[in-house]
Amino acid sequence: MRIWLAPTAAALFALKAALALASDHDPNSGRPLPPDAKHRTPSPITDRFYVRGTFYPVHVKTIVRIDPHGGPAGTVGSYLSAERDLGQDSRLNQGRVEMMFRLRERNKLRVDFLDVDRDATHQLAKTISFGDQTFAATSLLYSQIDWRIFTITYTFSIIHNDRMELGTGLAASLLEAQAQARVNATQQRQEVSGAGAFPTIPLDFALRISQRWSITARAQYFHAAISNFDGWLADSHEDVQYRWKPNFTVGVGYASIRAKLALHTGNFPGAFAMSLEGPEAFFRVSF
Repeated sequence: MRIWLAPTAAALFALKAALALASDHDPNSGRPLPPDAKHRTPSPITDRFYVRGTFYPVHVKTIVRIDPHGGPAGTVGSYLSAERDLGQDSRLNQGRVEMMFRLRERNKLRVDFLDVDRDATHQLAKTISFGDQTFAATSLLYSQIDWRIFTITYTFSIIHNDRMELGTGLAASLLEAQAQARVNATQQRQEVSGAGAFPTIPLDFALRISQRWSITARAQYFHAAISNFDGWLADSHEDVQYRWKPNFTVGVGYASIRAKLALHTGNFPGAFAMSLEGPEAFFRVSF
């Protein structure tokens, strides 16, 4: 299953909202904003819409296990490290896209999308069981592992003034994982995919230090185990921002994402676990 339509629709919706929010009129009633609302210091606390592009060189760890389809109870595939056993890179230059817009003074909606795709050709050091296939040691194995995470986060600001904002709410995250392994010499091939959606509880914080400098931090976590699905997501981020222009910001920070997806039915009997963490640099265009 592909989830490209979700971020595309969210981007179009956010852009439409941004055009309304960029004016000096309330986006809900259309009435002119009061004078104090028009002249607040530009900061993450007063931004009514932003698009953010992030680059960060991350350290990646991935564990994958693909069980046989319809196998006897208790039969599982090999636990594999994508970096150690399959030869995939443990360091990536990764990008991430994020958007936010305020529905009202204290209500925010944030949308972000992460896509991590890797592949490698590697000579196996041991025999492995991957789904319905058994790949012998010394085989030249091609593997591909893709992760996609799409999250929509709503927060309500418990504290909101010109200096500080603190909010919490509810988020919905969709995780999709795909894995492929093949040995051309023996014409063996196995490909699986699976997806799961579950809520997370977010906590957002922003503090304006001066007219140009601000810090922000956020975290969200939830673990859901329902029927044949077991998954969790932990996402944390903190940064320092410099407001170069009223509508343009640059910054540096640190981000960590840890996720697990385990399914025991359909086209994905098995489990993925992944972590990405590292420093980041970003820009924000806001109104």
